[in-house]
Amino acid sequence: MPTVMPMKNETRSKESIYDAIYDVVRAIPKGRVTSYGAVAAAIGAASGARVVGYAMNNCYGVKPKVPAHRVVNRNGLLTGKHHFSPPEKMQQLLEKEGIKVVDDKVQDFDKKFWDPMKGLEI
Repeated sequence: MPTVMPMKNETRSKESIYDAIYDVVRAIPKGRVTSYGAVAAAIGAASGARVVGYAMNNCYGVKPKVPAHRVVNRNGLLTGKHHFSPPEKMQQLLEKEGIKVVDDKVQDFDKKFWDPMKGLEI
C-alpha cells in the first residue's frame, strides 16, 4: 500500500499535494470508486475536494498511471467526464471494471464506494 502523508497544518507545494492525491487514487481497487472529498480527507485536506478535482484534471501523462475515472462526486455522479476524450471514456472505463453507470451516475454507489480512510488505514 502506498504511504500517504496527511497534510495537517504544514505548507506543501502543489506538486507534493498532487503526489499525495495520486497515491490515494492509485490505491482505489478496480471495480470500486471513491469521491473527491474522500480523497481530500485521506490526505488531511477535508475541504479540499476541489483540489482533488484539479489534480485529476492534471494527471494525464503522470507515471505511474492515475486511474482518475474511479473518482466521482459524493453522489456518484461522473462530474469529471468532460475532462476525458471523448467524454464517454470515463463511463466506458468504469463499465469495463464492472461498474454500472446510468445517466452519468454510478449504480449501487454505496456498494461500489471505497473509503480511503479505511482502505489505507489512515
